[in-house]
Amino acid sequence: MKNFFVRNAFPAALIGLVSFSFPPFTHAQDLPKQSQSAEPTKLSDKDLRAFAKAYVAYQKLRQTYEPRLNRAQDPKEKEQIQREGDFKVKEALEKHGFTPQSYNRLFAAVNGNEQLRQKALKLINEERSRS
Repeated sequence: MKNFFVRNAFPAALIGLVSFSFPPFTHAQDLPKQSQSAEPTKLSDKDLRAFAKAYVAYQKLRQTYEPRLNRAQDPKEKEQIQREGDFKVKEALEKHGFTPQSYNRLFAAVNGNEQLRQKALKLINEERSRS
């Protein structure tokens, strides 16, 4: 089964990215910037709000699982923590109406359009302040 772990990328302008078959908790700034573009009118405020909620939920999970994963010495323990974290992230995405694939598509659209990116960042900050 492929790993479904959201990748953190919040320096300045990047938002989260769900990744397949990559090590967990790596940073998307290590990846080339998405070049896909999307029309701002194709994504509703509802979609962007759901994206912001999913991103914030991921951050909370990351704060829980990343230290545990880094402290684990035994490969079997690391694998168990990884599986548990993957499952929790997948659950969080589904709770907000996403599959890993749909989250990736929305990420690419937001990352490829400055207007959408700014709007998403604003919604993420608002969601964080409520949490």
